[in-house]
Amino acid sequence: MKRERTEYAGHLLTELEPKSPLAEAFRVLRTNIQFAAVDRPLRSLLITSAGPAEGKSTTLANLGVALAQSGARVIILDADLRRPTQHKIFNLSRGAGVSSVVLGRASLEEALQETGISGLRLLSSGPIPPNPSELLASQAFSSLLKEAEKEADYVLVDAPPVMAVADASIIAAQVDGVLLIVQLGVVARPMAVRAKEQLLAAKANLLGMVLTNAGVGGDYSYYYYY
Repeated sequence: MKRERTEYAGHLLTELEPKSPLAEAFRVLRTNIQFAAVDRPLRSLLITSAGPAEGKSTTLANLGVALAQSGARVIILDADLRRPTQHKIFNLSRGAGVSSVVLGRASLEEALQETGISGLRLLSSGPIPPNPSELLASQAFSSLLKEAEKEADYVLVDAPPVMAVADASIIAAQVDGVLLIVQLGVVARPMAVRAKEQLLAAKANLLGMVLTNAGVGGDYSYYYYY
């Protein structure tokens, strides 16, 4: 599917430039996640960041593409109910989504959208609710996560930054694993440490960090997982 030119049009490098260093970095990240699942299945993954504008949503979208390219069935679930981005990256409607399903206004099947990438579907945020934290802490949201896990090999959950609001910490205990995005040169080490500690206090299975903006030359920012 040819994507229209929008401000997010170049964010899916794993699809647009599969031979680029950035695309290869996401394949490495995919492999590391698959190895991490040897002893404990990782069906649902939360991806968040310490602060805003660190690349969490772009990282999640490209990881979703990389997993789908390996033959996995993937659902991207946009639980950032404050500043949702996934529908913009994939140039899709925000219409019915997470909030719609949780509030009983649509079924998961009705709200899921095809992305144009084989094996990859999107559940957008849906309409932004007045009480995101309460909605994400509800039994209905937990049920949505479980239902999504039955429909895919991986459910990738996008959430707001850890230090900004409680949303990521609320979701962290409900998923199989968490990745923390940290942008080099932007986030101070103490803030990254506090974000990690907050996730661990929420009983998160913290798999590791993804460092963004560690340049390797050229026009790309390199993503490295450890």
